[in-house]
Amino acid sequence: MAWRHPRVAVDGLVLVDRKLVAVLRGNEPFRGMPALPGGFVELGERTVDAVVREVREETGLETKVVRLVGVFSGPERDPRGHVISIAYALEPVGGHLRAGSDAAKIVQVDPASPPPMAFDHTEIVRRWREG
Repeated sequence: MAWRHPRVAVDGLVLVDRKLVAVLRGNEPFRGMPALPGGFVELGERTVDAVVREVREETGLETKVVRLVGVFSGPERDPRGHVISIAYALEPVGGHLRAGSDAAKIVQVDPASPPPMAFDHTEIVRRWREG
C-alpha cells in the first residue's frame, strides 16, 4: 500500500503492576509481535483523544494522558508506508485488561528490558524510560 502523504498514528505507554502493557499484533505487519497499543488518528480527532481511544479499544483500559513521549517520523518505521507516530505516556484510571480490536493477546513486559517489538516501539520505550 503506498500513500501519497504520511499518515498520523498514536502509541500509548501504560504501566500496570510496574509492567508495560503491550499487545501481540493480530494483523500484519508484524503479526504475533508485541507492540504498544495504538493506531491511526481519525479525521477530526485530537491525538490525545485518539491515544486514549486506541488504548481502550486494544486493552480495555481507561486512561488519561500524562505526558508526550515524542514524535517518531522515520519514513521506514512502518512497512505499509510513511506513518508519523505521536507517543504518549498514560496512566490507567479504570477498566480491565483484555485484548480487543486488532490485538491477539495482551502481554505485560519489563520496561527495563523489553523484547524486540513491532515497528520502532523498542526505541519509543527507550525514549520513554529516559523521560
